[in-house]
Amino acid sequence: MDEMIDLARPARRGFLGLGAAALGAAASLSLLPKPAAATETLRFDDPVWNRETAARLQADTNGEQIYGHCSGTVNGVRAGEAVRHLMGFEVFSTIRVLRQSDGSYQRMTKEVIFYTDPKTGKILDEWDNPYSGERVKVVDVANDPYNWVISEFVQPPPMPGQPSDGVAKPGGKPYLLHWSLFGPDTVVLSEDFHGFYPNKLDPAKWPRESAGAMVQSSELFRYFIDRKRLEDPTQTHVTHNGSWVRITPWLPWMLMGQAPGHILYDGIFHTTRTLDYYPPGVVERIKARYPGYLTAPTRWYGPSYSSIEHYALEQQPAPPI
Repeated sequence: MDEMIDLARPARRGFLGLGAAALGAAASLSLLPKPAAATETLRFDDPVWNRETAARLQADTNGEQIYGHCSGTVNGVRAGEAVRHLMGFEVFSTIRVLRQSDGSYQRMTKEVIFYTDPKTGKILDEWDNPYSGERVKVVDVANDPYNWVISEFVQPPPMPGQPSDGVAKPGGKPYLLHWSLFGPDTVVLSEDFHGFYPNKLDPAKWPRESAGAMVQSSELFRYFIDRKRLEDPTQTHVTHNGSWVRITPWLPWMLMGQAPGHILYDGIFHTTRTLDYYPPGVVERIKARYPGYLTAPTRWYGPSYSSIEHYALEQQPAPPI
């Protein structure tokens, strides 16, 4: 999920962001072609319009929190064999944007990713790894907070684990996202992130959890937005649907080490103002295990850690086999 999206943020740990899923300022952005402004109301080439529209998509510019939900499959990919459907996943996030005196927004979120049984849909606490034959403990993704700044200028991505004041840096590259029209009634926002960065799980210390000294990952987001809602200035939050794909090394808790292959997440997401649309068990698990995540941050704090950084801080290396 590591997660819902600002061009300036790094490739994430999980979702949305709903927010995946992640991992440092070394992420590079795949710049898709940007069409010229579609109409007077869809000002694709206007940085201020992009800032305001991004804030309306992320949450509510009145300061009210919005829930993000992403659901899909986790697949294992190895050369020479069919892709395996390993498990499902569910992302729960609470998101808030707060307008600052300079017109920028602090985008603040808490997010959790649960992994689910592919047959029953129940949230997993243990998982039978079909590659190794080993039963392993499942580790949720739980990020509180994961924040960035939305401005009319592209903002430096937050350095992993480093404090940030949440203040927009003026000047620099104009903030222009990658918009297109899909027929007369649908606006599409496309964002691709391709990251290659040092792994916080040093393979010398984490031989069973670490995929190596460097992490290579990609995240592909597509937002599908009703044009009438986007063009309506009274809509302080513009609900939308979308798709999310993430290609990433084996999850640390799978204990696959540097074995060949990788993980492919494939999900769909939306935003909502209520808790009514989550699968059974998700909200109950949040209330039982992460009750503070039901409320989005009301002030800027940090630092923001990725799921890999949380894993390195909170878990212990598995014993050798």
